[in-house]
Amino acid sequence: MSARLLFPDPQAAADLLTFAARTIRLGDGTVRLRAEAGVLVATAAPLAPRGLLDATPTVLGLRVSAIDPELECDLVVEASALLPAPDDATAVVLPETATSPAWAGISPPRGGWEQTDAIDAAVLASRAQYGVAAVADALPADAGEDVVRLVRAQVWGPPDDALGGLPLGTAFAAFALGFIAGSEEAPVRRSGAWTRVSLARGHVLVRGPVRSGLTAVRSTGS
Repeated sequence: MSARLLFPDPQAAADLLTFAARTIRLGDGTVRLRAEAGVLVATAAPLAPRGLLDATPTVLGLRVSAIDPELECDLVVEASALLPAPDDATAVVLPETATSPAWAGISPPRGGWEQTDAIDAAVLASRAQYGVAAVADALPADAGEDVVRLVRAQVWGPPDDALGGLPLGTAFAAFALGFIAGSEEAPVRRSGAWTRVSLARGHVLVRGPVRSGLTAVRSTGS
């Protein structure tokens, strides 16, 4: 029998499958699953840099749910390979193989978060829709993968004034992953190089863009 994730109820299992389905066409289409002490943290990367010269910020989407307290795991799988168990509505079947994308090796801090601001969910939705239209307008017909990545980075990577200087991709992640639903104020918290925007349905975490190139030369000694 294939390995499974066991949830306390069918709704929790269905929520993970819905989250996974939304990530299939975002980023690299993978999901990181970390379970410990009865808590499952599912993370995807709608935006992440590829290579040292890629200035795309790392933008993660994260959902937390209850799970079998005896389960401990930390793996990354193809989102499309997560399947409902045919004989148990509270279980999700895991694929036989895992993967190891670069973004999964950079984990946000678990503590030290301090609230600095808040963003209205309506603003996130509006800016996401603006960005979707901007990407569509900028893409030429029959664009290849490299062109698509370049256009997406140019639209979603720059800081946006309406989001308090966060990359426009913050709104994209919240919108594309289904985190925006109804009226709410999303607290903005920071810890080190990371920023977290928290909505009732999930969190968006942002890091970067990472600076590339050489640093200034500093004198040493007397």
